[in-house]
Amino acid sequence: MSDWLKLLLLGLLSIVFGVFVLGAPVVASIAITATVGILLLISGGLQVVGGFSVEGTGNKILSILMGAIMLFLGWSFIAHPLQGTISLAMLVLILFLAGGIARVFLSFQMRGTAYFWPTLISGVLSILLAGYLWSNATAELAASFLGLLLGIEMLFNGFGLVFTSLFFRSADKGNAAA
Repeated sequence: MSDWLKLLLLGLLSIVFGVFVLGAPVVASIAITATVGILLLISGGLQVVGGFSVEGTGNKILSILMGAIMLFLGWSFIAHPLQGTISLAMLVLILFLAGGIARVFLSFQMRGTAYFWPTLISGVLSILLAGYLWSNATAELAASFLGLLLGIEMLFNGFGLVFTSLFFRSADKGNAAA
């Protein structure tokens, strides 16, 4: 399977899941918090167990300490889902910002093609979403707004991936003709 087709399928999946998330943003926020909590518990437990086999006292202590922190965070997300959702809202803000900046830079590599503007707009909208979340990050809004923002970001990411895949496909066709 070619790279552009993989990107296209990934983009379409992101669009489909974005629509599902937008249909139930509160459920999505809680599910995200619970999933992250469970993953932190699992990885923290594995980190603690693995820490006992690490060479060197300093490395052993650091590894076990990191595992304990991950265990605490996982337990905290599960025991206090609202606070976990607010914490994850801040993390998503950072991811929106980073993804938006990356798409803006990518768009300038597509200058002169039909994919420049859609990719640029996708990146700018992600950056604007990050700014909006930063200015409205309260406990009341986080319960539903995190899911809503995540769904919108998934749509933007999906469209960005679709446009990127089409750009790669057209570049492959251009290289094959030359």
